[in-house]
Amino acid sequence: MNDALPCGSVPDADAVARRNAVVAEELGLLIDGAMGYAIYMLDAHGRVTIWNRGAERMKGWTEAEIIGVDSAIFYTPDDVAVGKPADDLIRAAALGRIEEDSWRLRKDGSEFLASVTITALRNDAGALRGFGKVIRDVTDQKASEAAVVRREHHLRSILATVPDAMIVMDERGIVSSFSTTAERLFGYVKADVIGRNVSMLMPPADRRQHDGHLRTYLRTSIPHNIGNVRLATAQRANGENFPIELAVGEAVIAGERIFTGFVRDLTHRHETARRMQELQSELIHVSRVSAMGTMASTLAHEINQPLTAIAAYLETMRSMIGDTSDVLLGEIAEALDHAAAQSLRAGTIVHRLRAFVDGGDTGFKAERLDMLVEEATSLALLGAHEAGVNVTMTIAAGLDTVLVDRVQIQQVLVNLIRNAIQSMASSPRKELIIATAADRNGWMRVTVTDTGTGLSPDIRDRLFEAFATTKEDGMGLGLSICRTIVEAHGGRIWAEAGALSGTAFHFCVPLAGGGDV
Repeated sequence: MNDALPCGSVPDADAVARRNAVVAEELGLLIDGAMGYAIYMLDAHGRVTIWNRGAERMKGWTEAEIIGVDSAIFYTPDDVAVGKPADDLIRAAALGRIEEDSWRLRKDGSEFLASVTITALRNDAGALRGFGKVIRDVTDQKASEAAVVRREHHLRSILATVPDAMIVMDERGIVSSFSTTAERLFGYVKADVIGRNVSMLMPPADRRQHDGHLRTYLRTSIPHNIGNVRLATAQRANGENFPIELAVGEAVIAGERIFTGFVRDLTHRHETARRMQELQSELIHVSRVSAMGTMASTLAHEINQPLTAIAAYLETMRSMIGDTSDVLLGEIAEALDHAAAQSLRAGTIVHRLRAFVDGGDTGFKAERLDMLVEEATSLALLGAHEAGVNVTMTIAAGLDTVLVDRVQIQQVLVNLIRNAIQSMASSPRKELIIATAADRNGWMRVTVTDTGTGLSPDIRDRLFEAFATTKEDGMGLGLSICRTIVEAHGGRIWAEAGALSGTAFHFCVPLAGGGDV
């Protein structure tokens, strides 16, 4: 049938009706053919007037069941309770069209997530005739999108906590991903690195080699680093080079080749290895010191006997001289008295040394601090005058009785004084001050101050640790032993910079009480 009219003819009413019927039928076929969409119309009051087959399949109501029914039937009870059905129509009428994702009901009561479009329909005069609604079920789509988002968040959480840094780059070496660990490791933020060549993370000498290796691999497919774990050097943002372990993997995604590098910082591993070597060296020192301690105990026992004999011979010679008016013999007798006294003192020191090495009780007694210091300095200052050292003694009066092991405290003083003299060997000004003064209640402080080279900051914090020394030929045990002795007396020992130069060493010992003997 050909409904075309000759040019200039006026269509009659039957022809117009037939054409409208054809258009309506074709429109109905078009609407029903939209299989994945529920398309229907509402009147101005929200009642269903047109219902396509897609709506029937999606929602479950037939056309006969739903025509004339209020569209609120498609909303959840909660939405109905808050007046959402009427509110949606009001908004669509005001705006012309609204779009949203919202939950809807099927005839069987099940819910689905719908992509909803509501369009206000108006006649030529602008009067509201009704609403067109297009519904699409996006439940599965949104679930898939949510799953993808969850996987992305999960992956990000893994990459944020994995101890290795991860860097993704394309076949030109341009970085496309830079993990949180990589930010911490290299000191860059993502914006500094993404879009730039990965060679920026390498020392300058390695950058040209990297680009060459990558080009060679793309041309020949012969891997240099791909698929292997190797040791390399990287560079932080501050220019610091550090050792790394590098593993590079390759993948092709959507026809695009990408490389993923995993970087592990080996700085701590190398430091641990170095520290282990140091500990091994220290253990060797400890072994030597232990052997020396055993030998010292044996030698102390052996030396004590000849010292006793020497003292006896000296006393016998002194007795043989007796009282004399001869000046020369008088001087010899006086020298013999001093020699015998020093031999006995040496024997006492050897005895104490043996007791100290054996761990026995070395004996705490009330001692006059001024006498104790005087005896220690007489030994420690040997050669000081010839070395040009000017010595000043400042001994507190009236607070001179302390509860100490005399020989051990003298050992501390001798060690500190000898160290002070050695530190001033190359100093133009050589001033040594030995002083005692009251410290906190019940304690005396002894100070040895020099004008030597002073202490460097790196040694000051570990000065009293075993094997810490500033001497080229020192073992680093003297000050460690001094600390052990002072702390065994309940006191403390410390060092600080001198007023003008050099170092001041202080240690505290307890005052003797009335019942101490």
